[in-house]
Amino acid sequence: MKSLLIVESPAKVRTLSKFLGGSFSIKASIGHVKDLPEKELGVDVKKDFKPTYVVIEGKAKILKELKEAAKESKSVFLALDPDREGEAIAWHIAEEINGDSDKVFRVVFNEITEKAVREALKNPRRIDMNLVDAQQARRILDRLVGYQVSPILWDKVKRGLSAGRVQSVAVRLICEREREIRAFVPEEYWSITAELGSRRGASPVTFKAKLAKKDDKKIEIKNEQDVNKILKELEGKNFVVRDVEKKERKRNPLPPFITSTLQQDAVRKLGFTAKKTMMLAQQLYEGIELGEKGPVGLITYMRTDSTRVSSDAVQDARIYIKDKFGKDYLPARPNSYPSKKGAQDAHEAIRPTYFQYPPDSVKKFLSKDHFSLYQLIWNRFVASQMMPQILEQTLVLIDAGRYLFQANGSVVKFPGFTAVYTEAKDEDEEEALPSLRKGDILELLSLLPRQHFTEPPPRFTEATLIKELEENGIGRPSTYALILSTIQERGYARKEKNQLIPTELGFMVTDLLIKSFPDILNVEFTAHMEEDLDKIEDGKLKWLDAMKEFYTPFKESLERAKVEMEDVKKQEIPTDIQCDKCGKMMVIKWGRNGKFLACPAYPKCKNTKEFSTDENGAIKIVEALEETGEKCPNCGKPMLVKTGRFGRFIACSGYPECRNTRPLEIQNIEEQQTDEKCEKCGSPMVLKSGRFGRFLACSNYPECKRTKSLITGIKCPEDGGDIIERRGKGGKVFFGCSNYPRCRFVTWYRPISKDCPECRADFLIEKRTKAGEFLVCLKKGCGYKEETQAFNSEHLATRS
Repeated sequence: MKSLLIVESPAKVRTLSKFLGGSFSIKASIGHVKDLPEKELGVDVKKDFKPTYVVIEGKAKILKELKEAAKESKSVFLALDPDREGEAIAWHIAEEINGDSDKVFRVVFNEITEKAVREALKNPRRIDMNLVDAQQARRILDRLVGYQVSPILWDKVKRGLSAGRVQSVAVRLICEREREIRAFVPEEYWSITAELGSRRGASPVTFKAKLAKKDDKKIEIKNEQDVNKILKELEGKNFVVRDVEKKERKRNPLPPFITSTLQQDAVRKLGFTAKKTMMLAQQLYEGIELGEKGPVGLITYMRTDSTRVSSDAVQDARIYIKDKFGKDYLPARPNSYPSKKGAQDAHEAIRPTYFQYPPDSVKKFLSKDHFSLYQLIWNRFVASQMMPQILEQTLVLIDAGRYLFQANGSVVKFPGFTAVYTEAKDEDEEEALPSLRKGDILELLSLLPRQHFTEPPPRFTEATLIKELEENGIGRPSTYALILSTIQERGYARKEKNQLIPTELGFMVTDLLIKSFPDILNVEFTAHMEEDLDKIEDGKLKWLDAMKEFYTPFKESLERAKVEMEDVKKQEIPTDIQCDKCGKMMVIKWGRNGKFLACPAYPKCKNTKEFSTDENGAIKIVEALEETGEKCPNCGKPMLVKTGRFGRFIACSGYPECRNTRPLEIQNIEEQQTDEKCEKCGSPMVLKSGRFGRFLACSNYPECKRTKSLITGIKCPEDGGDIIERRGKGGKVFFGCSNYPRCRFVTWYRPISKDCPECRADFLIEKRTKAGEFLVCLKKGCGYKEETQAFNSEHLATRS
């Protein structure tokens, strides 16, 4: 009789079957099997926050199969992911298959290798209820906030909004940074750079030095008058080398990746979103098909906050470094890195699992994105066990009368770990300086004054927001990707040139929540809750005590908000704009797509107008509406591009009789420049429209004729190709696989990058009917459907 091994995903089943198939029956739960009910709170706050768990729709069949398999098995090993979520899934499955019996065990492994898995099977344990309680506390906290605060926003602002215990704090950080930027007043300052020449050596050498001091005190040049005064004083002065200071500096390698640093580096170096990074990392962890070798798990578990590494992996890295780079690149003792304060330290850092699979050796089996991420993880880990980089830094002090100029330079004496990996921000080193000696008289070639203005703080990118959240103890590695995608999907922030910019909706909802729920929107309070969850996991705090501490003040705020929160829907702001149909003074009202001008005589007068405001807040009527060339699928009238407070959107010209609208994802214009670069010549790619729909083309046409399909960023469920946007003969947009005609996958509905919470399909489709707008699972037999005005999505963990 075989034993049963239960994992989360079918991909793991394939990888594990390679070396356990003979003695184990291996089955997948496909993520969570039980959860709080979708259409009700599911938490009895009066009975010690007792949760009601139900079998997730579509999972009854899977549970039945697991129960039957468990009955026929000698032992059952629950090998779900090694984190709180995995422990909770194991607990729910154990309950269903009589987990109290002596034959049900929990096993965890950090990497899917035969050695690690067999070692885990030799050391099984029982379900860790501290881990389960920590997950359960987070789940209930998020449910209480999402299901009780979100409806208030629906009533007061508009449907489809959501609040989240961590999500809303992230939006607040983005909004506060934007307000800092808007309030910033630039201050003028100047710099003066001397271009100097040295005749020491065989041929003259030029270099630059910056003005640093006057009378050996730091100098500040505030305006052009100051510049002119200094330039006049420098006339005729000799530029003489006062001193040359040289020192050696070491730059130590960085530790191997943890979840947050992987997401940050993938944003900076690869341009991946946090969500995409985690999706690719999950697939690398669970197993990639390597030809005859079958599926191989190439990296360790990707949700971790620990920099700890196994001694076997360190030894493998040291052998590789010695063979590849030589003994000079290998430290006498292995490098070790302390984990940051508060790290759970349950799992190793993210690293390669097998050193016999360098990136180049498996490149042909990987997609471009999988290869890029795998190479990044490989290089960072190898570099972490290499020697430091050694730099020779030179500081030259140059006297010119009462003024002191400085020139800085550095030379790499030994590349060390940078032979493999460099941080994006550190790739540009200072230039080398010519050989100079104290007393050398230099030739002044030119003095270059330059005006500057102080800069406001930069907007957050996904990378810097993750760093900010991590530094403030908000959220955990497994939640960052979901938080970032949610705040953009909900329209609280948009991404522009990789920067996160809050929308007016984001500002407004944040202000309303800060006023009504100051604790929930407080960074320190949210960090404190994360610390409590860690204490629950460590067995130092009872989860019920943490819930009571949170809920008592929250309940008071909740009741107050229902009454006192500003009702934006009912607002009618008077204006001095006269209705051109009935003569009354129009008012500003709110609709599902934002602010608009409306006649107060409605419904007798149904006149409405779009508007914008200038820098002084003055209202400007938006008369010209862009035509899209599309016909409304409901009434056949032309669709127009309109502008509301929440941004641009597409709406039927038959409004208000026909209220069909949809988001404008890409502006419908003839040619629009994008951030993407041409792979052939490096020129920017532009968005164009052609016979078969929109596509990307090189802006250097006709010299470069490179084109590229408009990729949705979602993979085809049939063969893994890219789903691209196409246009049919009648002009209707549809979505199909890039591998057509080999793959004939096609859908008329736009795919949305959101996992199906039931069957864990990688995407849903956006479907509009007379009954409303829905996100629907395309997978046959699943049947999952949700209104687009769904409750807070923060409670659903991203799992494959």
